[in-house]
Amino acid sequence: MQDDFAAPPLLEYIKTKAYDVIFHQAAVPRVSYSVEHPYETTIANIAKTVALFDAAKDSVKRIVNASSSSVYGIADKLPTKESENGKDPKSPYAWQKSAIEDYSKICWDLYQLDIVNLRYFNVFGPGQYGNSPYSTAVSAWCHAIKNGLECRSDGDGEQTRDMCYVDNIVSANILAADATGTFKGLEYNIACGDRTSNNQILEYLKEKFGGKVKVKHAPARPGDVKHTQADVSYATKDFGYKPLVRFWEGLDRTIEWWGLNSFEDNK
Repeated sequence: MQDDFAAPPLLEYIKTKAYDVIFHQAAVPRVSYSVEHPYETTIANIAKTVALFDAAKDSVKRIVNASSSSVYGIADKLPTKESENGKDPKSPYAWQKSAIEDYSKICWDLYQLDIVNLRYFNVFGPGQYGNSPYSTAVSAWCHAIKNGLECRSDGDGEQTRDMCYVDNIVSANILAADATGTFKGLEYNIACGDRTSNNQILEYLKEKFGGKVKVKHAPARPGDVKHTQADVSYATKDFGYKPLVRFWEGLDRTIEWWGLNSFEDNK
């Protein structure tokens, strides 16, 4: 079934106790898009999410909610640990995710609705669009290489990210859904615990595909932070999360999915 996640018929169906667990992954994502469209993204990411949670109270065992590392803003410490770094969102998207984390704790206090917030760090992998406002760097660059376009590099390219392959996200969601006890709105980092710069990724692509990688430099994007790196020890301790696929293996899998390996022979 594909629909607006807050469509009234769907919310009414949730109230029938048809589901044990809801995986809330829907949102209008991407920092830059939220900077340009703060009202639209707030309606989707806050108002509609509150409507979903309201329908779920007294109806489901747990909600596994997709949050974001962007809630940290510029983290005080790297690797970033949930208990050692406060929240300081730098964009509407980051604030929206932070607000829902706060509301999930209220949901436990008022309604005993058990929500766990998974703070994803830069998810990538097969299936991502490469030509939309929501594109990550990896998917955008794969799309550009495949279609003979320029790979846009924002700022100086030295920004680093804890890149998390999609299989790790799926694993974390299942582990959190199956965990015993209650979370009561707690949040957990979901990532690999290391970081890679945009320049390192582009250099790897240049080595692999030669002249097919054409880089176009652009200004740094408003709302972006310079570095991210997660400490995932709480998720490991509380529900057994460990990254299954590290970045470079995930990048090769993504390149294969895009059908780019044949380009390597003609670089």
